[in-house]
Amino acid sequence: MTPVRVVLVDDDALVLQGLRLMLAGAPGIDVVGDADDGDGLVDLVREATPDVVLLDLRMPRLDGVAALRDLRRAPDVPQPAVIVLTTFDAEPVVLDAVRAGASGFLLKHTPPADIVRAIRSAADGEPTVSPAVLRRLIDHVADTSGDVGAARAGAGAATSGAATEAGADSLAPLTDRERQVAAAVAEGLGNAEIARRLYLSHGSVKAHISSALTKLGLENRTQLAIAAHTAGIAGTRPSAPPGPRAGPVI
Repeated sequence: MTPVRVVLVDDDALVLQGLRLMLAGAPGIDVVGDADDGDGLVDLVREATPDVVLLDLRMPRLDGVAALRDLRRAPDVPQPAVIVLTTFDAEPVVLDAVRAGASGFLLKHTPPADIVRAIRSAADGEPTVSPAVLRRLIDHVADTSGDVGAARAGAGAATSGAATEAGADSLAPLTDRERQVAAAVAEGLGNAEIARRLYLSHGSVKAHISSALTKLGLENRTQLAIAAHTAGIAGTRPSAPPGPRAGPVI
């Protein structure tokens, strides 16, 4: 198995060293570089070609959001999955990171085993969002926007110039199955868990997520999760299918 190549970016030397030591003991993960500020991210990614970046948001010279924007705009530079490390008091900055193209969010005090799982998931194209981070982010968007339609727009959804529809109507373009998948994404479930819950193949889950993102003008799973929450469908579960199932059902 090819190791997952990881780059660490954090201005706290103790955090950086702790992450290095923790990941050194995780099989299948190889830390290929680190930086103590965001101003070195683009060059580091170009040289180290990581699969995943763990990125702190608050750094003294160039913060994580600005560094992420630079990375996403850089020509001829590999584009790894970026997992943002954050704290509870950083919701507005996290929202900026969503818009900048972050693919996952974890609290800094996330247990080591969960960080390792998140890295592996991100490398497989299934970025992780800590449910606590997602809940606080959604609450912040709703508090500052005043309505769920604006909250969805604030989360990064594209609009056509007309007023964004509120509530469940904002997900009107989605099929029933895409809505079910979106609700599961909003719970923080990975593709394998969604597949088991909805009796789908892994490939079908990925296809439904991709289709939902395209229809709603969204860029990543975090934005889809926020859209599902603001539409009020997060946590809803479909009825169990009748009869025994021998395998995934499309």
